[in-house]
Amino acid sequence: MLQKVQSYIQTHRLLQPGSTVVVGISGGADSVALWHVLRSLGYDCVMAHCNFHLRGGEADRDEQFVRHLAEEYGTPFYKTDFDTTAYAARHGLSIEMAARDLRYAWFENLRQRLHAQAIAVAHHADDDIETLLLNLVRGTGLRGLCGIPRRNGAVVRPLLCCSRQEIEQYLADHHLPHVTDSTNASLDYRRNQVRHAVLPLLETINPAVRHTLYATVERLGETYTLYRQSVDLAARDIVTRTDDGGITLYIDRLASHPACRTLLFEWLQPYGFSPATIRQVADSLAGESGTLFHSPTHSLLKDRECLIVQPRSEDDSKQEYRIEAGITRLREPLPMRLTRLERDAHFQPSKAPHTVHVDFDRLTFPLTLRHWREGDAFRPFGMTGMKKVSDFFIDRKLSRFDKERCWLLLSGNDIVWIVGLRTDDRFKVTSHTRRMLEITVEPGE
Repeated sequence: MLQKVQSYIQTHRLLQPGSTVVVGISGGADSVALWHVLRSLGYDCVMAHCNFHLRGGEADRDEQFVRHLAEEYGTPFYKTDFDTTAYAARHGLSIEMAARDLRYAWFENLRQRLHAQAIAVAHHADDDIETLLLNLVRGTGLRGLCGIPRRNGAVVRPLLCCSRQEIEQYLADHHLPHVTDSTNASLDYRRNQVRHAVLPLLETINPAVRHTLYATVERLGETYTLYRQSVDLAARDIVTRTDDGGITLYIDRLASHPACRTLLFEWLQPYGFSPATIRQVADSLAGESGTLFHSPTHSLLKDRECLIVQPRSEDDSKQEYRIEAGITRLREPLPMRLTRLERDAHFQPSKAPHTVHVDFDRLTFPLTLRHWREGDAFRPFGMTGMKKVSDFFIDRKLSRFDKERCWLLLSGNDIVWIVGLRTDDRFKVTSHTRRMLEITVEPGE
């Protein structure tokens, strides 16, 4: 088993000799075996133990066992205590997820303090098989069928090449004691149901089912590598990343791809969209534009030619920003410069979309900067009649997100400028204008 683990470590470059390894150790069979194997292979190990205070005296027993084991072998020992129940309630997590978050956060903190190369945890081949079956039952993409990753950041799993039976035999051969968690036998936990009920049943069909499933996990892992390459290749043609942390997907190219729905899942799931919502998005591709979908963190707009994903923000449609007379620079919500000028015979109006000139004496201060609202209307430059801003947006073929991002500059209740798009004719500079206000939205900010 030592040779098997060493070969696995070297093949997958999990650890390097000569640098500290933080070994997560509960006192159970798997973690004791992991620590002893790495120690026997010459790695500089420290023990890291978490007391979650979930099993009364049994949790304290585990802590004392690990402490004594460390003392017996002269291994550095670190431990921490958690009020796991309180943390779970505070963050709305299950006890299992709370313990996981607390454990790995503390492991990483300890790794950094000790300048250790990695955190080794004791998942093994049977855990990999159980994870495959659990994910299959829950419903998952291909990634969920690849089992437990051998490396996740600084966390490595050197025993994934070993079965539970091999680990138990190793402990017996080396006369290594360990403790047993009483909850491991309880069928109240789904993983235990798979371990103690489902897998034994499958073994009546195929006695070598564990080996078969583990080989399947290995093949699926390699298949996933090829799959990701295909997904990334398709992204070059279909996906554009935006500066605000979102993405744009080109509908025609996406809809013509033979794996359209699978690609949508891969690209939208990281932004928090559920499988059910992603199916609705797929069904909407040939439909009308303007449909909006939401995840907890992002919004998706089905526009004419694109799916536009952007982070959700607090509703600021009712927020107003006042610009008092005499203000020359604005940082929020837009980087804006305001310059008062005298009009002369050589004046030429700006043709740049982010700079305008308006008649200063027609303005009423304070000016107001806000987003568009339903019912807003203005007199577009060069026209004599009023036009709804919403109709102006339609003429410009602006997406819903573009409309929501658009700013209006107002004097009293009158629109002076739809920022970056069009000024109002009522505030234009004429031959009678004596004082002007030059307004510029500063680029690159």
